[in-house]
Amino acid sequence: MLRRLLFLALTLSILPAGLLGRWSSSAPEAWEHWEYHDPENKHPINHSAWDKFLQKYVRPDGNGYNKFAYSSVTDTDKTRLETYIDNLTQIEITERARPVQLAYWINLYNALTIKVVLDHYPVSSIRNIRLGGILNRGPWDEELVEIEAESISLNAIEHEILRPIWQDPRIHYAINCASVGCPNLHRRAFTATNVDDLLDQLAEEYLSHPRGFKIEGDIVTVSSIFQWFAYDFGNSEEGVIKHIAQHAPANKVEKLLQIGGISDSEYDWSLNQ
Repeated sequence: MLRRLLFLALTLSILPAGLLGRWSSSAPEAWEHWEYHDPENKHPINHSAWDKFLQKYVRPDGNGYNKFAYSSVTDTDKTRLETYIDNLTQIEITERARPVQLAYWINLYNALTIKVVLDHYPVSSIRNIRLGGILNRGPWDEELVEIEAESISLNAIEHEILRPIWQDPRIHYAINCASVGCPNLHRRAFTATNVDDLLDQLAEEYLSHPRGFKIEGDIVTVSSIFQWFAYDFGNSEEGVIKHIAQHAPANKVEKLLQIGGISDSEYDWSLNQ
């Protein structure tokens, strides 16, 4: 109840612009092919192999971080991961309902990210993996799989499919970039039936943790995700604060409203190992 009241108070008030110029970004544009869907086809996709993989290798460290045991992945399990990804690429995903598609793309993004890191492990940061040229910082633009005769990269999944089609800022809490500063890689696979609840859960977890949102004295620091993708969070500092108020602990929101602005953003690109 307190969180709802705080959010209502925020919505009805005008906050100072503060760092407004830093809290804006461009709108993502949808890849038209992937906008197709069949609302009647809710046939589920089997993500059990990915679910077992996550439960085996994603390990909470007791400090709010889910770390991935890259060095422990067996050759057999890596082959199983590759088979799971290959099976996903054979699915005509444009013929499925939106919830099925959402879980599909989130799981595929995360599975591909883990595979890329495993293919280049040991590495201290995913940004050190330069696919397609030494000037690339990270693997995100490399076309990694082919689906429905279309070549797909991680950036395509995030910026041309997930963000513009669903227009749901909670997606940022679900896709994982294998970094300490990122929202946790969840220990269970997403499905059409659990995806909405998990998005809420992961948003609350991230904004309860200092890497997502912290207040030290009168200094408010948030994850750089809110700055990089400000468009998804209202495209202003005020919009970012409103979003945080919906998902962060009530006591932190109350303090945030008293301060009335965001001081800085930060992100740790160290590998989540």
